Parts: sequence; structure tokens; C-alpha cells
Amino acid sequence: MTKSAINEHTSPAEQLALTVEPPSCPIPKEPLIRMTKRGSISTAQKVFVYVVSFLSALLVGAFMLLAIGKNPLLAYRDMVVGSFGSSIYLGETIRLAIPLLIAGVAVGFAFKMKFWNIGAEGQILAGGIFCSYLVIHSINNGNYWGKVPLHLVMIILAMAGGALFGFLPAYFKTKWGTNETLFTLMLNYIAIQYVIYLQSLRSWQHPQSTFPKILDFAGPTDNRIMLPRLFGVHIGWVFALAIAITAYFYLTKTKHGYEIAVVGDSLNTARYAGMNTRWIQIRTLLISGAICGFAGYLQVAGANHTLTETTAGGIGFTAITVAWLSKLNPFIMIPISVFIAMLQKGSLFIQMTMGIPASAAELLTGLILFFMLGSEFFIQYRLVFRGTHRAPVRELKEEAGV
Repeated sequence: MTKSAINEHTSPAEQLALTVEPPSCPIPKEPLIRMTKRGSISTAQKVFVYVVSFLSALLVGAFMLLAIGKNPLLAYRDMVVGSFGSSIYLGETIRLAIPLLIAGVAVGFAFKMKFWNIGAEGQILAGGIFCSYLVIHSINNGNYWGKVPLHLVMIILAMAGGALFGFLPAYFKTKWGTNETLFTLMLNYIAIQYVIYLQSLRSWQHPQSTFPKILDFAGPTDNRIMLPRLFGVHIGWVFALAIAITAYFYLTKTKHGYEIAVVGDSLNTARYAGMNTRWIQIRTLLISGAICGFAGYLQVAGANHTLTETTAGGIGFTAITVAWLSKLNPFIMIPISVFIAMLQKGSLFIQMTMGIPASAAELLTGLILFFMLGSEFFIQYRLVFRGTHRAPVRELKEEAGV
């Protein structure tokens, strides 16, 4: 169309729109580094990422040890020797791994449902408190319980205590929509402070002592409180393995496990399918808390033979790492628990053999766990550098908000 034809057949506003060229939209510059989600990754690639992450952790830890004047090769050697170098060391490592595995399985139930149970610490203590009440009552009334009935009732009470601390946040969450993370976290401190209160009661102290400490249960019960040992470790490790195996089949082969997975994927989808989502959440937290309570029983009867505010000893929080590293798979939690127990036992050993400060040993353990958790990022995402992979124009515009 000629210019004269445009003037003849169009209005002035249309003439202006036709003659003025639209402003060009500049394509944003590609960033130096950007993060993109991976499509699929093979098992070999996953193993490679884990190995590189672990070696990187050892390298960074080596620099830290050199900075404080210690030989990193000797430190790493002593960590392995201190964990597996003898039957006694191995037994101690397994003893540390038992509650980690049980608590990891327990929080895995809740996490599978995307219910963020951060209260395993308090649930373990609640189990220890409930079963310790029975022991104290027996001691103060002539030690009238036999060994087998004593342990059976202790298990029931411990699981009831842990289940109670699991039920409360689930009920409040489903009834009034409270934040389960804060609720379960606060219950940890309630349990700790209650144990401190029990330490001040004369009926819980040794008769010949006024120090605020709960008495050792082994002597007054004629060692009835002590669990039998198998291969140098109390039989709690048998229960831990049984719990992990049972949890795997429960989550993957049963209707309840399927319901947990559906609720975790989408609460609305579960409701649309006719599931009683409120009961599913409460039931799952009852199971999660009861398992943690059982771990509390094992700590009292198998490991410590008494109750203190450190009976849980950070197990509940470390169990979160166990659950995430294993991707909520109870079978994989078994070696992960042993690995973390090795780090804990090894860090204690190098404090004694090499004079490494406790803070440095704990920092070394934290570095290794941090790198192992960080490896999950590189499995899910990848970093793309400018020029190595040309970003599509549409993607760059979306990132720039154009």
C-alpha cells in the first residue's frame, strides 16, 4: 500500500500507528552462572556426585586440621580405627547407630507425608520418662517386677509416651492448622525441662545423695533393667533392623503406606479420592512417635540404665539427616546410620588420641555431613556457565521478567 493510499483510507490515529515502528525488545544478557533442573540422572552419575562430595569434604576437613596443626591423614585413620578397629569400638559404634536408625525411620514416616516432625528428640525423651516412671515405682516399692514383665510394660509405656508427643501436634495441625514444625520443636524443650524437674525429686534420686540426678537403675533393680547382649551389643540392634525392614514393607506394600504417599503428594487429591486425611495424619504421627518412644526405652534399658536430659543426646535432630540422606528409604537408613555413628565415635576417638579440641572434631563431622547433604542439590540441579550452553531466548526473557 502506498503512502497516498494510507492517507486516503485510514484515520490519523491509524496512520500514526502504521508509520511509527514498535520499540525493539532487547534480549537480556545471559547470566554468568545459572541453575537448571536436571531431567534424569543415572545411578553411575549419582554415585559420582556422592564420591566427589565426600572427597571434597575430606579435603576441606584436611585444611581445617592443618590450620590447627594436626595431621589430617592420621586423624582420618584414627577415626576409622576408633570406630571399627576392635570389637569394643565396633560395639560402641553400633550402639550409637541403634537409636539413630530407629529415630530416622520414625521421622521418615512423617516426612513421607510432608508432615515436618522435628520433635523426635522430645518423643524419645517422652518414651524414656514414661518407662522410667515404672522403674522408679518398682524400686520404691520393693522392686516387685520380674525382668520380663518389667521390660514388656516398659515398652508399652515408652511407646505410649512417644505416641502422645506425636499425637498432640498432629491433632492441633488437623484441627486448627497449627504449624507442626514449631509445635514439635517446642515439645522437645518441654520434655527436657520435665526431666530436669524429675532430677530434683527425692523419690528419683539415690537415697544417699542430694545431688539433682536420677539414680542409676541397674543396682536397685538387681540388673533387671539391663537388656541382654548379643555379639557384644545390647539386643536393641535386632529390634532396630526389624523396625527398618517392617517400615519398608509398611510404606511400600500396604494400603496405609499408599495413603501416606498420596497425602504427601497432594492433600487435596487424597481428599478427592475419599481418604480420611485427618485420621491418616494422626495415625501416622502416632506410629512415628511410638517408634521414637521405643528408642527412648532402648536408651534407658540398653544404653544408659538411667534417665537424663541428654538421654536423646541430639539423636532426634541427627535422625533428620539420616532420613534425608536415605531419601526416606528405611533400608538405606541402615548404612547411613552406621556411617554417622562412625563419624561421631571417630570424632570422640581423635579427641583422645590426637588432642583435637571437641569443637574442631564436631566441626569436622559437620563438614562431612554438610557436603553429603549438599550433594543432593547437584543430583537435582546443575549449574550452567555462560557460553557452555546457550540459553534459549524465551528462557532468558522469562528470567528477566520481559
